[in-house]
Amino acid sequence: MAHPTEPETRRSRRERAAATRSLPTRSLPTRRDLREGAPRASATRTGHREHSTTDREPGSGVVRLPADVYARRRIAAVVGGLAVVVLVVAGVVGLTSMLSRSDAAPADPVAALLGDATTGAPGASEIPVPAQTGVAAQQPVTDEAADEAGGGASDAANEPGAADPCADPVFQQALASGSDADAIAAAGGAESFRSAIAAGAAPCVDLHEAGRTWVVVNKLNALDPIDYWPEPQARAEGVERTSGGHMRADVAAALSQLVTAARGEGAGGIGVNSGFRSYDFQVSTHRSYVGQLGQANADLTSARPGHSEHQTGLAVDVVACSEGCGTIERFGGTVQSDWVAANAHRFGFIIRYGDGDTATTGYEYEPWHLRYIGTDLAALYAAGGYRTLEDFFGMPPAPDYAD
Repeated sequence: MAHPTEPETRRSRRERAAATRSLPTRSLPTRRDLREGAPRASATRTGHREHSTTDREPGSGVVRLPADVYARRRIAAVVGGLAVVVLVVAGVVGLTSMLSRSDAAPADPVAALLGDATTGAPGASEIPVPAQTGVAAQQPVTDEAADEAGGGASDAANEPGAADPCADPVFQQALASGSDADAIAAAGGAESFRSAIAAGAAPCVDLHEAGRTWVVVNKLNALDPIDYWPEPQARAEGVERTSGGHMRADVAAALSQLVTAARGEGAGGIGVNSGFRSYDFQVSTHRSYVGQLGQANADLTSARPGHSEHQTGLAVDVVACSEGCGTIERFGGTVQSDWVAANAHRFGFIIRYGDGDTATTGYEYEPWHLRYIGTDLAALYAAGGYRTLEDFFGMPPAPDYAD
């Protein structure tokens, strides 16, 4: 190397480079060297370098570590591999669990729609839906039950020898066609049809089936299906309404005839206050009554969802109208109310919840609540002096829900 005070020449650089190349060099360890034990040094906390206590192979420049070091490394590798396997298995199990939950039944749609936490009101899932009584509804009532209900239909319900219309292929065909009028005619008329059901001799007639005009929905018998939606629907032509007003199309036509006749016979105007109410709407309606009156009192005036006649599209609440329409609470005692009580059956309607029948129906007197059952059955109902559908079809009273 040139003197510090003299400039470095090309010759001096060449000489210095040749001298540097002639020095012994040390290559980097290979992967094999590292596996077999390459030279290793560790730094102390004070920054000084200490040589590890290893065995150096003479002349090789390779340091071989103690055997226990390699054993610990192998154990660490095995443990690490097992940890990876455990993580993979846990991930697969978690994914399987998530997929299985996605196949579970969805949450109650009504609870999702109406269970609004901002209102502080209970959702639909918090309103219990009692189990249906099923076949028990087809069984004849006992004399004690009929006497307790105040009805007089027990004798007819227990008459022996009622013919089974279900054994008749003509009746079965009419029933399957969906025409209730044809089915009643095929059974031999309204009385034969009714007595067979009351005696438990018509097992193919389901009083829970929501789409039938003879369906009986009460606190012991829920609709089937419970979220039934009737179609087609319509509004009664020529009839005033204070809200809503949709109902089954055949019911709307019958109500138009009833209102026209009432006006023509001097009873005055009749309007609609409420017609069809869906399962979802009934959730909010019943919930509102519970909030105002408490559960017990609400159940006397409002049906729980799935147990409301309004959901069938066969029920309508009417009001008296002159220059304007009143409320349902003011319907009783009016000229219109008296006329309806005497003439509703001519158009296929009955007053479903009569005065003094709470022990059977489970509801307070509602002179405004009309229920369509068709002209054949309604005429028989009026002629026989029946007061409730429970008595008419030989069913037990339903004053309370099963729960």
